[in-house]
Amino acid sequence: MTRADKQALLQQLKSDYRQILINYFTTDKTLKEKIDKFINAVFCANIPVPQIIEIHMDLIEEFSKQLKLEGRSDESLLDYRLTLIDVLAHLCEAYRSSIYK
Repeated sequence: MTRADKQALLQQLKSDYRQILINYFTTDKTLKEKIDKFINAVFCANIPVPQIIEIHMDLIEEFSKQLKLEGRSDESLLDYRLTLIDVLAHLCEAYRSSIYK
């Protein structure tokens, strides 16, 4: 994978993860599919876990800045750690499943 391809993939993953974060605490019926698609892309591209955590932290920082600009508290963003835990658990399951195939 070329450097440009990897950058494009990382941007797409960040965009996909942003949608997961935005919809995580809603009643979005397609959220599980979005998470599965994200995990499949991460797994197939062999993206390391620290990079997923970096994507998460970057997005949370962007959301925090936006909330502060709006004069709102960013305290609720702490709940989005659950999203990261959920995504990493799905990724662990993908790795576990691949070992036993």
